[in-house]
Amino acid sequence: MQNVPRHELFAILSQMNPWWQGQLLRGLPTWTRAAFPELLRWLVDPPAPRAVLVTGARQVGKTTLLRQAARSLLARGIEPRQILYVTFDHPLMKISGVEGVMRVWNELNAPDPEREQHLLLDEIQYVSDWGTWLKHQVDFEKHRRIAATGSAIPIRREGQESGVGRWHTIKLPTLSFYEYLQIRNTAMPEVPRVASLTQPFAWPDAERRRVALSAEALVPHFHEYLLRGGFPQTASVDDVDTAQRLLREDIVDKVLKRDMTALFGVRRITELERLFIYLCLHDGGMLDVQALASNVGVNSRTIANYLDLFEDSNLIYRLRPFGYGKQILKGRQKVYLADAAIAGSVLMRGRALLEDATRLGHAVETAFFKHVFAHYYSVSIGFSYWIGDRGTEIDVIAEIAGRVVPFEVKYRGTIDSRDLRALAEFCAARDVNRAYIIGADPRDLSVRPLGPAPEAPQALVIPAPLACYWLSRMELERTE
Repeated sequence: MQNVPRHELFAILSQMNPWWQGQLLRGLPTWTRAAFPELLRWLVDPPAPRAVLVTGARQVGKTTLLRQAARSLLARGIEPRQILYVTFDHPLMKISGVEGVMRVWNELNAPDPEREQHLLLDEIQYVSDWGTWLKHQVDFEKHRRIAATGSAIPIRREGQESGVGRWHTIKLPTLSFYEYLQIRNTAMPEVPRVASLTQPFAWPDAERRRVALSAEALVPHFHEYLLRGGFPQTASVDDVDTAQRLLREDIVDKVLKRDMTALFGVRRITELERLFIYLCLHDGGMLDVQALASNVGVNSRTIANYLDLFEDSNLIYRLRPFGYGKQILKGRQKVYLADAAIAGSVLMRGRALLEDATRLGHAVETAFFKHVFAHYYSVSIGFSYWIGDRGTEIDVIAEIAGRVVPFEVKYRGTIDSRDLRALAEFCAARDVNRAYIIGADPRDLSVRPLGPAPEAPQALVIPAPLACYWLSRMELERTE
């Protein structure tokens, strides 16, 4: 089975690489993800001799990203035969392996070995010992520039063993709110762009009111975004029930049941599915592993292993308590799903989410964290949550270039003094002068003092749709 006929393999490769026959790439969107300029930079003028590894959940747009890279390389004058795209999700490519594919490409397409070759390798997790192969290529094949994608690969383990200094990782999250608006062809409101969330602190009250009023039109689109999710396929579907069914099938049938078995050797899929449903019911919550193990019916070590697999498959984010030391490392983890629509889709809630204030608040918190993570992860040394001595809590703490930035999500009612207590306590204890509250009132873009003194720290209240819109717009502009 390993010896696939060369002509058959080349015929499939030719379909995957239509530019070899002078054909145009068709069906690609004209707009690109925020991650695209970074990927292209590593392929055209890499800052260091490394490969690029794009990691993200299934159906998040990694294949489109690679094909758009091929289109851009061709537009820059790269000779077609020097560009190879292959997806190892294809059964014959999986059987042939990367060396078999490379051999056929070299023998039947004859790329020039003296010139740069661009390898675009999709779903590399299906390649045996892909980390070792990629390491060898980077070390000894200097004429090759490689970009690979993976939806379910143990990045942390591979990186520890062989990836240090050999590849640069780009994390591709689900669609941001701004990207969702683009894919839906939504008319953008007249909202001023900001280079940083600190800008509105300096605006006059009247300007903040004017901006909030103009951004109010984002609210219904934001709610639809929470229902459909940030996966390009489901974001494009008009019917919410259909979008959620498709997303549920991708998560449950393809990731939990197929990938976990094929890639990680998981056999007790029922336990895995029960744990994931628990996470959907407690999205954004703190996990008591012992209680969770009892609930699911497995031991705590198995729970920890399953959580690692979910993270490796880009299904969850995990936060530890803010601080340092062994006590913090042993503290409860806070878990967010990779996209706000996953919980509602897996649990088949439909539009009922919008009528449940608690569940809606959890979905908003999940969506906002994803936007904060996507915008700051490349410059942040970590994300955490905080619990004060009196039980007060702050949802997200981002540590950015030596600064500590607290974010609290309050997607209900109006913001009052009780909502400011945790931020005031944290800012006073950590000598932080600015904080953020992500609120529900679409017209409340305001600055609130966190103490009676004139020099007291301040909190900027931002409506959640506007906060996600600004963060995702900034991320796109930063990479352009």
